[in-house]
Amino acid sequence: MPFEVLTTDIRGQMILLGTGTSVGVPSIGCPCPVCTSTDPRDKRTRCAAVIGLPQGNLLIDTPPDLRQQLLREQVGIIHAVLYTHEHADHLFGLDDLRLFPFYLGGPVPLYCEERVERRIRHSYDYAFRDEEQTHLGAVPQLTFQRIGLEPFEVLGVTMNPVRLLHGPRFEVLGFRIGNIAYCTDVSRIPDESMSRLEGLDVLVLDALRRRPHVTHFSLDQAMDVAQQLQPKRAIFTHISHDLGHAETCAELPAGMELGYDGLRIPLT
Repeated sequence: MPFEVLTTDIRGQMILLGTGTSVGVPSIGCPCPVCTSTDPRDKRTRCAAVIGLPQGNLLIDTPPDLRQQLLREQVGIIHAVLYTHEHADHLFGLDDLRLFPFYLGGPVPLYCEERVERRIRHSYDYAFRDEEQTHLGAVPQLTFQRIGLEPFEVLGVTMNPVRLLHGPRFEVLGFRIGNIAYCTDVSRIPDESMSRLEGLDVLVLDALRRRPHVTHFSLDQAMDVAQQLQPKRAIFTHISHDLGHAETCAELPAGMELGYDGLRIPLT
């Protein structure tokens, strides 16, 4: 019998749980104007999002800040997790999933590519050992659902994966649900993937900083992609301390904005 759970109903929304780069903002020991800003929109935890779907809450990635993100947004339960890739800032909050099997009455399903599954099994080997656990909840209870580039069903909706490049050779996934797409950690979008991102109402897209970077879009590059795809609304994420929220948003064209932790986006 699942446990009773205190949670806020977020159906019909995507919440940006974290919008920061891999070290977060403020960065440890940094005295720059953004790291010392009093604007709460300049406080950025590591990237993740949660989507309220007809059959439950779908989490995208498990960053190291996951516990505080879910508490902050009063999201008391996660029904499934979807992974973009296996880098530490998108994976290493996975142990915080240990509570959810109590609420679900079974393991948490993880939707990911084979490479991500291998990393999880290696980094969290204690969750997959063939030995009796000392007590319920001692380790995460997980089950894997392998995904690729074909559409798949999750929690009552069709999810469409989109192949992205994160650096010269490293492949990651973005995801489109209806007319919203989430594309973090990207430095190039192949032509075939660009065609999958046409006709969007909302595009959430990587924009690390002003200067070019080998594994992330710069702000100018993200703006160029948004101008090509022409979503009704482009929201930039995975942001470093190079970009202050208020001053950057004041410079952006109409229909483009920096995201921030806790931003709620209606599903369309």
